[in-house]
Amino acid sequence: MSKIGRKFVEICRNRTVPGYKLQKMPSKFDNIVVGISGGVDSSLCAALFAGYPNLHGVYMQNWGKDQSLTKPEEEPCYERDWKDAQKVAKHLNIPIDFVNFEKDYWLKVFEPMLEQYNLGYTPNPDVGCNKFVKFGSLMDHLDEKFGKDNYWLVMGHYARVLEYENSKEKDNNHLLRAFYGKKDQSYYLSQVPVSALKQIILPIGHLTKPEVRDMASELNLHTSTKPDSQGICFVNNSQHGKFKNFLQEYLPSEPGNIVTIDRETGEKKVWGQHSGLWSYTIGQKIGLSLPQGDPRYQGAWYVSDKRRDTGEIVIVKGRDNEELYSDSVHVKHFKILSQENLSDSLLNESIKNGTLYMQFRSLQKPVKAIAYQWVNHNEFSLKLASKERAMAPGQYCCLYANDRVLGSGIIDSVN
Repeated sequence: MSKIGRKFVEICRNRTVPGYKLQKMPSKFDNIVVGISGGVDSSLCAALFAGYPNLHGVYMQNWGKDQSLTKPEEEPCYERDWKDAQKVAKHLNIPIDFVNFEKDYWLKVFEPMLEQYNLGYTPNPDVGCNKFVKFGSLMDHLDEKFGKDNYWLVMGHYARVLEYENSKEKDNNHLLRAFYGKKDQSYYLSQVPVSALKQIILPIGHLTKPEVRDMASELNLHTSTKPDSQGICFVNNSQHGKFKNFLQEYLPSEPGNIVTIDRETGEKKVWGQHSGLWSYTIGQKIGLSLPQGDPRYQGAWYVSDKRRDTGEIVIVKGRDNEELYSDSVHVKHFKILSQENLSDSLLNESIKNGTLYMQFRSLQKPVKAIAYQWVNHNEFSLKLASKERAMAPGQYCCLYANDRVLGSGIIDSVN
């Protein structure tokens, strides 16, 4: 084992989680496939397993039209990343395959995302990409190449797969938050197939980002200083305006009124029109010119509701307006991320101990849950300890017991 390999193992052993042990590792001649995206995280993953004789790299192209370019002469991100992935593979002396899942991404992730936006929901394509492509189509492809359950899949996500010590089930691995909370991606992985956890390895989840870059530098990986990618490849969504312009290419214009509603009188006033319910998100500041000379309308206004029945977008004054806050959600299509059922005893014990949390966005401060009520096996209502701003239908509600991901479902309504 290399010096970096020994350093990595020592770090993992010193960062154990109570009730868990490190997951099983590949044997010397096992097939190991590492997803190499062209970034530093996946590059280090490949380097950590470079001593295994049956190590294979794979690069996925999931999108072909690049909307993130700022200059026409720029090289698309997927072409830049493929070149970087090849360079890493050559440096480590491992073979790498190029696989194209553009059709799968379009049909299973992109089109459903557009449909949800068009209905006024707030979907998350990164959750869908992990579920249907990275741990869906890719694993189907690898099943055909190596045989089902006959390989390990190493990926550069910031999350941890650990083996639960007290389980009666064989190979009952759980998904947990990353050690480095600033980069935790467990929320985005909350819909991956349960069956995949027994053969997924996420080394980076045990490390901090500075440690990843330091190790990559020690190994002379050229990606050690490469900037992290921002948003999703098909569009730089760091600014809503740019993402809105992107959606405009694919979604029909369905104008509706932008309105205010007086809470006391119920009076409704129309202040403008939008191009579609998809054009604004809950909690977003809206750029309308309301009469600033009138104290009733002076200040900034924000989207509080999107009414699918009337096509109206409702706005309220002030970023911290109480209309933007809710303390309960109704969740449908909940997917349990465990071989064992999600028992009431676990939920009740977690509530009693104050360790049941939910997130409706990645990297947000976890929100404590204090009560729940099942409607059926995959639908429930959840009461929160505090009111949260801008929860929206269509977002994923991810449940945690401490750092363990229990599963996730789609928010159907908020109250």
